[in-house]
Amino acid sequence: MQRDNGTGSPSAPRSPTARLRHRRRSAEALPDVGKTNGGNLLVNDRNKYRSMLIRAYSSVWMIGGFALIIYLGHLCITAMVVVIQIFMAKELFNLLRKAHEDRHLPGFRLLNWHFFFTAMLFVYGRILSQRLVNTVTSDKFLYQLVSSLIKYHMVVCYFLYIAGFMWFILTLKKKMYKYQFGQYAWTHMILITVFTQSSFFVANIFEGIFWFLLPASLIVINDIAAYICGFFFGKTPLIKISPKKTWEGFIGASITTIISAFLLANIMGRFQWLTCPRKDLSTGWLDCDPGPLFKPEYYTFPEWLSPWFPWKGISILPVQWHALCLGLFSSIIAPFGGFFASGFKRAFKVKDFGDSIPGHGGITDRMDCQMVMAIFAYIYHQSFIVPQSLSVEMIIDQILMNLTVEQQQVLFERLKQVLQDRLVG
Repeated sequence: MQRDNGTGSPSAPRSPTARLRHRRRSAEALPDVGKTNGGNLLVNDRNKYRSMLIRAYSSVWMIGGFALIIYLGHLCITAMVVVIQIFMAKELFNLLRKAHEDRHLPGFRLLNWHFFFTAMLFVYGRILSQRLVNTVTSDKFLYQLVSSLIKYHMVVCYFLYIAGFMWFILTLKKKMYKYQFGQYAWTHMILITVFTQSSFFVANIFEGIFWFLLPASLIVINDIAAYICGFFFGKTPLIKISPKKTWEGFIGASITTIISAFLLANIMGRFQWLTCPRKDLSTGWLDCDPGPLFKPEYYTFPEWLSPWFPWKGISILPVQWHALCLGLFSSIIAPFGGFFASGFKRAFKVKDFGDSIPGHGGITDRMDCQMVMAIFAYIYHQSFIVPQSLSVEMIIDQILMNLTVEQQQVLFERLKQVLQDRLVG
């Protein structure tokens, strides 16, 4: 009699080769069972302490270097973001690179970087143009030169992109079309989902280092807290796409991050170096009115609560309430950037995007949640922090950006005449 294979149709006898392939597939499928049952959790990892020491050592160096760059100021932080973007692009370009095909396409890798730096020129030109104008206002020649460059900035970027587009078309080779168009689409995906998102870091930096440092710190705290809580207490898998993540780590990290957001905002909000926006590209010390968000308000404890504390009240910065929103997002929503990256790596069958950071993987592995957080921090700042009505500073910025020196002088004379007429009237 023939065996029933479960589909109702008879099965033919298998050859030895087919049976061997079947065994291999079965052996490869076995680890997945362990993963779904929590076999990959940190609490069950025999080498977890060695891994933890390596990660801790790398983290100390990264945090120390990060603190030094923050102290050096806005331009150094911007340079750090640019370097990170270049490393991320390199890791992702290499992910789908095939050496055999590239040998038949000389200069094809250069085309990827052409698109990358064209996008960088466009995005940073839009973000930093006003600050560049403010930097050279005192020099008439430089002011006119920069104003002309800004005026034609979009045209220059467009034709640089068109040059790359034509370059791509002219380098198409028979039997390589699929690979080349795949690389073309991959490059644009990197520019949209990685470079554009991470560029919001720079926009946040010049609004005040506070709006860059606090969100970035919250992601780091959330990541460390999730690792530690999962390391010691993790038992319940959180999501199949990232088998080492646990509910215990997720909940512990969320509580830690929200509390840290409230406390860190109070500490950071007391330093003008962090709270003042940078209106130009200079490196001098900042001195500004921090605004009502960074001026402490004193809250007195109710009488029934006073006996439990040695003090009668507490000083809170209004920005701390906004920090709670950032903490909530960084602990609940931002981790999904990491889950997306985990699924992405599984799709391409790689453990990490790179190996530049011992114990952590590549630069991209550390930046997955940061990019999601950077966009939210910028949108939140523009929607709930920046005044929606026009201010004197905003009008002056528009005048400096869009009018020449001669036009500004004419405007000044006309405004002077209007005010004199009103005063006389």
